[in-house]
This record gives sequence, structure tokens and C-alpha cells, in this order.
Amino acid sequence: MIRAPISNRIFVPMPDTTCLPRVDAAGYLRAPDWYRGATRWTQLTLAEDDPEKFNVEEWIDIFRRTGSNATCISAGGYIAYYPTKVPYHYRSAWLGETDPFGALVEGARGLNMHVMARVDPHAIHADAAEAHPEWVAVDAAGQPRRHWAYPDVWVTCAYGDYNAEYMPQIITEIVRDYDIDAVFANRWQGHGICYCDGCARRFRDASGYELPRGSDPADAGWRAWVAWRRTRLTHMVVDWDRAVQSVRSNASFIPNMGGASLMEFDLKTIEAHCPFLVVDHQGRHGLEPVWMAGRNAKRIRATFRDRPVVLITSVGPEEPQHRWKDSVTTGPEIATWIADGAAHGMLPWFTKFNGVVPDPRWIAPVAEAFDLHAKLEPLLNLTEPDCEIAILDATTTLRLYDWTDRDAAEADEKGFCHALVEAGLSFEFVSDHAMTADILDRFRLLILPNARCLSDSQCAMIAAWVDRGGNLIVAGESAMADADGTVRDDCALGPVLGTRRVGPAQGPLKNTYVELSDPHPLNDGYDGAERIIGGLRLTEVAAGPDTQTPFLYVPAFPDLPMEEVYPRAPATAPAVITRDTGAGGRTVHIPWNIGATFWEVLAQDHQRLVENAVRWALGGSSMVEVAGQGVFDVGVRSWATTRLVTLVNLANPMMFKAPIREVYPVGPVQVSIALPSGAQEVDARLVIAGQQVPAELRDGRAVVTVPTINILEAVHLSWRVTV
Repeated sequence: MIRAPISNRIFVPMPDTTCLPRVDAAGYLRAPDWYRGATRWTQLTLAEDDPEKFNVEEWIDIFRRTGSNATCISAGGYIAYYPTKVPYHYRSAWLGETDPFGALVEGARGLNMHVMARVDPHAIHADAAEAHPEWVAVDAAGQPRRHWAYPDVWVTCAYGDYNAEYMPQIITEIVRDYDIDAVFANRWQGHGICYCDGCARRFRDASGYELPRGSDPADAGWRAWVAWRRTRLTHMVVDWDRAVQSVRSNASFIPNMGGASLMEFDLKTIEAHCPFLVVDHQGRHGLEPVWMAGRNAKRIRATFRDRPVVLITSVGPEEPQHRWKDSVTTGPEIATWIADGAAHGMLPWFTKFNGVVPDPRWIAPVAEAFDLHAKLEPLLNLTEPDCEIAILDATTTLRLYDWTDRDAAEADEKGFCHALVEAGLSFEFVSDHAMTADILDRFRLLILPNARCLSDSQCAMIAAWVDRGGNLIVAGESAMADADGTVRDDCALGPVLGTRRVGPAQGPLKNTYVELSDPHPLNDGYDGAERIIGGLRLTEVAAGPDTQTPFLYVPAFPDLPMEEVYPRAPATAPAVITRDTGAGGRTVHIPWNIGATFWEVLAQDHQRLVENAVRWALGGSSMVEVAGQGVFDVGVRSWATTRLVTLVNLANPMMFKAPIREVYPVGPVQVSIALPSGAQEVDARLVIAGQQVPAELRDGRAVVTVPTINILEAVHLSWRVTV
């Protein structure tokens, strides 16, 4: 297989790209493609008493100070912030004769901004619940659900008449009465299984099953409910979008989504009805690293490569167990989260809960981050992602898990992501639902961290790509089950890996190790160690005659009493298997959960093994190599005779725990960037610093020294090509 970088595929003389114009938001006002001018968003989520307390003019000034060209404003649903006439649509008790939503819309339009109305249908007040008990969700015990955080109100059933018939009335009224471009819905997807009579009847009629009582992916009833819910939500997107367009043909309904929410919908429907996508990952929580912001961009474009994607960022801390929604986190945390998303192509959006501003410390860092995006924006629009390494986004597997279980289900992928970030290697995602031969051919290396469920056709497509010369790393229990979760007799990718399963998956395990075997590039760098930590879950495999086994399993032995902690038998079973395919490619099989184990314990030996496997499979230097002290989230974008390399600075003692209190500048950093054959007259510019820098040509690569990087820097190369 020959992978031609973007810059090799199109030889077009480029104009001077140092002065590319920024997006003119006003030029898209009220146009069919208005969203293309909506590139920096302010969201104001009003509290009920805001109509009496907040200052509209203060917010118009914030729009201006942050350089926002679009806004999303609370309109209705749970509470109306305008004089609604829809029955049971609860008005703010502080509304009086005012129209705060209308005033904000008018002020934003006065700045030539795009405007989206926010609705929230997830709860209703007592009068609506009494008049329409069928609108209220029911728990597994058969009781109507009071709101978990505010018991005075009721949780709505997301899959019945409230969303299907009542909410379109509210949406239609807002679009008819106000000059807006779209309606945005928050918390519209429901909160788990609803056991109301309507849901039980509709689900039974559609599937033949009773509503499940748990979320076990092995339960056929649960899998049927996941599919039924996907159908109901998909129809809702269509119906709400049609309600909007029945009044204003250029407007749309835009659903709020999480980073993995696309798996909850029919993709063709989303493509037809959602001109852009909004990802609700408002900040780090727990031990999430900053690069998770950019991961959202990669996952979405794995399915919709050319669709604009917006990342919502909260100005407050994001800890699900400790809700301080009307608060402010540190400025460096806000700016770095926004910048990492922007560096990977996400459009920035900040959200403030409550219209009163008792703590204004978030305004300056939002403005700083928005300015970083504005500097990158012309080149982001000119280029598209271009790298050699792809991680498979295991949608087929993840669809079987409840959203509350997805963090654990994605642990293997997150571990591989972080290992690549530590190595300074740029990577993208390929969605197994949107995967095609052409998409695979864009990459030199595909990684399956733990894509347990894959269909026969998906496995055949990957195997054919390997036969064309592709390089493959397979880990965990990838391809051990088919698309509906049924366990196979063997790994479906075993023939291309040169392995065969000889035992069932085992785990969770303790005190496991893998032993270094014959010298191999995969076990370089361990400084004389004979063995390293093993995984928590493993599958025993046999290796074929045309393979090598750089690591072997050490048979499990007790971890207590301490006197019994010693191996009972020699290591013989393969723990890492490598193979030269004969078609110009290489494969690596790691039949244990190295990704999830690394994500949990962050053992350096596992990072080294992942990096060694990737570099061996690539067979040489990657497109971009970064040398110097620091950790960077690297992105690569290209088009014709230009290449953009973004470097987000992650070197910070708070790298794994929000909030960052201070950004530590790093540098100098040397960046080596591959060039196409025939590239001459290479010009290098630092986009954020706004300065030209020398580019030294070495063996087909441009080597640029970046003196210092604060939050973000971007190296922009342009050149001429001689044929």
C-alpha cells in the first residue's frame, strides 16, 4: 500500500498564506449556511431569577470583549424567558412584563452575531405533571420520577408524547416570534430507561421484549432497548428539525451531544439534518488530561470528516460528583481546554450558568483563548487533518454499553491515546461504522485498542487493507466477538496477525507479568529488566511459524502470602506477537488489556511498549517528530503545498488533575516535519507568535526551532514543488 500525503496528491501553487482573511461572520447572516460564520460562541444559561437581576447590556459587552460571533441563549422548555403562550410552558416567576430572551437576541443581532435559542425539556413543573401524567418518567419501581436534584419538579419521559408532540409547539413558537438561526436542546436524550406504560407498550410492540432491568451488554433485551432508543431519538431529531424549518427554512434543530453520542443515532439522519455538531464536554474532571478536548474533534470527524464541530467549555470546574455550576475555575485551565480543542479543529464555545456575574475572572482567559482560535482559524479552514496513525473508534462495541459505563468501556482507547501523546505522535480516529477502504488507505497504521465487537465485513475490510500493505496493532479482545456481542471461536483478525486463540479471556487478574524474550525493537529500552507488569485481563493465544514473540506470559502466581509470591513455571505463552505480512506491512498482537492497564496505573513500561510497537510498525520516523523538554498534544494538517503543525503545551504539574493554576512556558523545541518529494523554497512561520523562523532542510524534512511555547504554538510551512 502506498499512502500519498495530501501535499503529494495536489500540486497547486499556493497564494501568500501569511495574511489569510478571518471568517466574516456578518457575511453569513441569515444565509442557508449561516453556521459557517458562527465560529466563536457565547452561551448564557439563565437562572429563573435572572429577568429581575441580570444586566442585558453587560452581556452584550461580554459578547464584544470575547470576540464572539455567535451566541446560544436560554429561551424555554423547563422555564420560559419570554412571554410564551403555549399552555403549561412555565414562565419565570420573575418575568413580569419583560422579555430577556428577546432583549438578548436583539443585542446580539446588533453586533451581527448568529443566534441560537436554547431549550431544555428534561423536567416540568407540578401543574403540567398533574394535567399530563403521561409526560412524567417512571422508575423501575413504577413510581413517577421526581427530579433527583430539585424534588419540587418532575423528570420527563424523553421517548413519549412530551418530546414527540408538546415540545415541537414550544420550538415552533420561538422560531416564529424571534430572529434566530437555530434551536439547541440540552438534556433531551432522557435519563436512562423510562418504565412508564407508554414506553413499555411501544418497546414491546417494536421488539417483543419487556423493558430491561439492567444494562448488561450480554442481555438481548438490553441490546434491543439500546436499538429502540436510538430509533426514537433519531426520529426526534428529524421531527424537531422539521418543526423549525416549517417556520424558518434556513434554520435547524441542533441537538446537544457528548463526545461519543453519535453512536446513539442513525448517521445518515444526522448527516441530513444537522449541518454542524455540538459536543458537550465542558472540561476536565477526575484525572482527565487536557488532550481529551482535542480527542472530541478526532472522534467526531472520524464519522463526519467535513462537518463543523463545536466544543462547549464551562467557565467553572467540571466535577460530576461536586456540582458548582455557577462558579469560576482558573484562567489557565479555561484557556488551555479551549485551545486544545481549537488546535484540533473544534470551534470554541463557552458557557456561563446564571446571568449575574459576581466573579468576572473568566472573561479575560476566554477572550485569550478565542483570540488564539482566531489566529489559527484561516489556516484551519485552509487545511485538513493529515497524519499516518489512526485509532479505531469502536462504535460497534460501545453502542452496547449504557452511557454510565462508557468511561470504563473506553479505558483501553484512552490508554493508547495517552501513550501516543507522551510519545509526541499525532493521531486521528477511524469510526468502525463509517470505515471504508478509501478512509483506511489514508493511514499507514491502524490501532485497535480493544474493539471487541466487529462484524465479519468490518474485519474483512481491515484484513484487506493489511493485504495492501497496511500496518496493524491489535490489543485486548479486539475482534473476539461479532457485531451483536456473540463471542467467536477465534479472533477474526487472527489470520493477518499470525495468531490463534487457545483459551478464554481471563480476568480481572492480579500480580501478572510479561517476560522479555528474544531481542526485538519492541523490547528495547528496558535497561536489563527481565520482565515488566502484565495486564489485568488476558487471552491465551498461539503464535504462527512466521511470527516473533518479543514478550511471553509469566504464568500467574499468588500475590499473598508474601512468601508465596514467586513464579511457578517458566514463561512460554506469547504475550506480544509481531509479524511481517509479506505485503510491505507489519502487525503487532497484544492479547491483553495494555491500554486500560496503562490508563489506570500509568506504568512507564507500558507507554514504552506502545510507543515501540507504533514506531516498529511504522518502520521509520513519523510525519512530525518533536525534540525538547515537554509534553505536547501534536496535530498535523495539510493541503496542497502547506502544512500546519499545532503544539499544545501539556507540561504542567496539574497535567492529570484540573485545574491548571499556571501555564509553564517551554522551549526551545525542535520540530522535524516531513516534506513531499521535490519541495523547495520552504517558508516557516510561527502562527501564534506571528514571526518567520528559519527552516533547515535535512533528508527530506524541514527542521524548525520554536523558541518558546506558552499554551499553544503552530508551525506553518509552505513550499513550492518541482515536478
